[in-house]
Amino acid sequence: MKSIVYGAGRMVAFAGLFMLGSMVSGCSGTEQPKADAAVSEEAHEEHEEHGEGLELSREQIDAVGIVIAGIEKKNLTEVVKSSGQLAVPPQNAAQVNVLSGGIIRKIDVIEGQRVSKGQILITVENQDLIRLQQEYLTAKGGFSYVEAEFSRQQQLKAANAGTGKAQQLAEATYNAEKSRLKALESQLLQYGLAPAKITTGHIITQVPVRAPINGTIGKIIAQTGSYAQPGVSIMDIVDNSKIHADLIVFEKDLSRIRIGQKVDFQLTNQKNEQIEGEIHGINKSFENDSKGVVVHAVIKKPGANLIPGMYVTGLIAVGTAASDAVPVDAVMRAEGKSYIFVVADEPGEAHKDEGVHFKKVEVVTGVAELGYIQIKPLEKLPPDVRIITKGAFYLQSKSSAPSAHDH
Repeated sequence: MKSIVYGAGRMVAFAGLFMLGSMVSGCSGTEQPKADAAVSEEAHEEHEEHGEGLELSREQIDAVGIVIAGIEKKNLTEVVKSSGQLAVPPQNAAQVNVLSGGIIRKIDVIEGQRVSKGQILITVENQDLIRLQQEYLTAKGGFSYVEAEFSRQQQLKAANAGTGKAQQLAEATYNAEKSRLKALESQLLQYGLAPAKITTGHIITQVPVRAPINGTIGKIIAQTGSYAQPGVSIMDIVDNSKIHADLIVFEKDLSRIRIGQKVDFQLTNQKNEQIEGEIHGINKSFENDSKGVVVHAVIKKPGANLIPGMYVTGLIAVGTAASDAVPVDAVMRAEGKSYIFVVADEPGEAHKDEGVHFKKVEVVTGVAELGYIQIKPLEKLPPDVRIITKGAFYLQSKSSAPSAHDH
């Protein structure tokens, strides 16, 4: 009986040892895949850090002609950056309207058409114009009698005949009618009508409206058959030959601005086009509450694509200063940003066969002169940093190509 109990105890003991061994085996089997996954993830991160097409072999660098050098210090022009809009002087913009209301019978121009001063723009029919011509003809006929009477009284006065009262009355009437006739002639001339032609009995019912300046037709508001009211613009004319930029310079930079300084313009929506100008005037009052002063800059060679109201960025040259600069070809642009390629890992002499790793660093660019451009990296770089100064376009195309590891 005791032996049976003993045997059962040994079986229980063996079963406990077997379960413990299974648990130990299970734990070791679970931890091993986790460790492998961590190693794999670390290797993947290391690959990503040096991947993305930013690694080149020595053979590739020599074949493409890539040059690696440091960032240089150059005495480049120091600039004050400002923004503003294009505008034209008041004398180079005009609104076309009529002196007296009337029906528009003909429009001789279209929007965007170039016109010269004095060119007929529209033709207006005006009933008041007929009454003005009739009044002029009546005054012209009456003046002939007044002029003859005044001449007769002058002759009597010279012969010591007649009365002084009659002579004074004739002179007063003559001067009054003469002034009235001159006023009517001036009104006709304002409408563009020749008094001499009206004197022959040629009554005009339609009057032309002419261009007050040279320029380009802007928006035409009126239509044929519509009523033109005095003082209401029918169309606009703008002469862009004197277009300039009104730039806002803030108080902290105002002391550095001088008349005659060079300005390089960049159109906000056309950054590839460079426009040269010069500071022509500086306002003496702040604009609203912005603590900025309007600086007027003339454009040396205005182009046909420059339109008043366009937003521009102006770089005002205020002197020279030593700046971090790289060759223009070292800066690559993509998606509205500028980049340089920095050497992240360069093997030594003992490992020449290994590739060189590069890192793309975003920079803010400044003035460009003599093949160099000013840069300001957006992250801190070591003093002895080395970058690609020639052939960066190859690495740019390589980095923008689809990765072979993308799933």
